[in-house]
Amino acid sequence: MDTKITSSFDSFELQITPMAQGFLKETAKWAMFLSILGFIGLGFCVLFALMMFSMGGAMATDEMAGMEGMGGGMGAMAAMGGTFIGVVYLLIAVFYFFPVYYLYKFASNTKQAFANNNTEQLTGAFENLKSHYKFIGVLTIIGIALSILMIIFVAVMAGSAAAGM
Repeated sequence: MDTKITSSFDSFELQITPMAQGFLKETAKWAMFLSILGFIGLGFCVLFALMMFSMGGAMATDEMAGMEGMGGGMGAMAAMGGTFIGVVYLLIAVFYFFPVYYLYKFASNTKQAFANNNTEQLTGAFENLKSHYKFIGVLTIIGIALSILMIIFVAVMAGSAAAGM
């Protein structure tokens, strides 16, 4: 005896009112604007990373002024610092590309869904919005964890410096 309990919500069909459609269309416009700004920011991030790579290399070859007696070690350290910062900025650009891309896809799919009156496109748009928020949530958790680790590291270093005095 297989009895399936059905809720009144199982037969409920969600309807998007004209007011809700207007809100979604406006949200898509703002999402497109923010995604374009995000892509521009990513471009600046990559440009800054490339500048750091080139500046680090230039510091390594030019020998830092007044440091000739140190055997060129400071130039090599500067190159490693520039390379490290460049790699960090490239990683940041890679990690932030995906949420910006998902936001862009949400905006473009939403606009197309309303232009074509296509439910599948609207569903795809919401899938991209979900992916955007999921990615931002994971990045936020990683950022909070790194901040906590940094606070612990600074506290340990300050404690060991105070103990050494």
